[in-house]
Amino acid sequence: MNARQGTVNGLLRGVSWLDADGVPVRADPADRDRLPGDTWERATVPAGVRLECTAEAATGVEVRFSCRDPLPADAYRHVEPVFTLLRGEETVAEAAVVPGPDQVIRLEAALDGVFTLHLPEVLRPVVHEVRAVGGTLRPAPARPRWLVYGDSISEGWTSSRPHLAWPARAGRALGLDAVNLGYAGAARGELASAQQLGSLPADLITLAFGTNCWSRTPSSSALLYETTRAFLALVRAAHPEVPVLVVSPVVRPDAENTPNALGATLAELRVAQERAVTDLVDKQVHLLSGARLIAAEHMVDGVHPGDEGHGLIAQGVVEALRAAGAADPARATATDQSSTATAQSSTATGQGSIASDHSSTATGQSSTAS
Repeated sequence: MNARQGTVNGLLRGVSWLDADGVPVRADPADRDRLPGDTWERATVPAGVRLECTAEAATGVEVRFSCRDPLPADAYRHVEPVFTLLRGEETVAEAAVVPGPDQVIRLEAALDGVFTLHLPEVLRPVVHEVRAVGGTLRPAPARPRWLVYGDSISEGWTSSRPHLAWPARAGRALGLDAVNLGYAGAARGELASAQQLGSLPADLITLAFGTNCWSRTPSSSALLYETTRAFLALVRAAHPEVPVLVVSPVVRPDAENTPNALGATLAELRVAQERAVTDLVDKQVHLLSGARLIAAEHMVDGVHPGDEGHGLIAQGVVEALRAAGAADPARATATDQSSTATAQSSTATGQGSIASDHSSTATGQSSTAS
């Protein structure tokens, strides 16, 4: 990865790993052989990866990028393929895009201070160049790192925009750098994923899996209990001082009282996972039951929540983390002061002023492709 690529990567947030080309992926490429194929496929979608910048006297931002066709499963996600420019919680500009190589868009808005650019992640974009229109850009200040492991709901299905997914919303509310490790159709508590989480720098961790243990790869209640215990043991061994919040499965009407192939209903699996957490008696591990976070009317397809449902999950997670005292940025930073710096140095080779109409531009890879 050359220095010009590194300067673009210096703007990135929500990054877990980089592949051999310097492109973010959401699982460890050196360890991919231990992961199920569906997990790795979803790891090539840059869910939650975004650019966070500080602008000075800019009137917009210009992006040169390439996009690929979505993965077949993403036809069911119902997310709009747009670049979204946020200033705080306010959407100040959007630009719809289509698959294709070497495109350029300009999003116009008065930018003076910190802003976030969310990517059209469903199209697996690769950003080649970012520059300010009229002013300058530099990386936004680093924030404490929050790892969020889960399934399709954590990945963001079926919010209408990536920034409306519950991890993105909760991360903004808490001032955290949310690192999305949600894998649609997967995330059954594979222990290789637990070890990969353990290898990442983290100030806070949330685990939200179990729904896909009902049907896609069925578990019994006893198996999910032991899987949850083993997953937590590996994560805690790697991060003994980092707070962990476990969110049990949200409601799924067709599964709540329907036995799976091993005879377990989703309600029974939820109870088993919650018991696995409470049996630990670990002051750093906290539990949020998903049973009442959302209801059937908040779902788009009977399984995945829409924007309102994601907002309710985010609200519940934020309240749980605050109640546990685990979301204080000062406390999180003190837990591992080196973690954010380590994460940033792994994705950037330069942190200077990045781009303007009258100076150099940032060039390189800023998102993911399979």
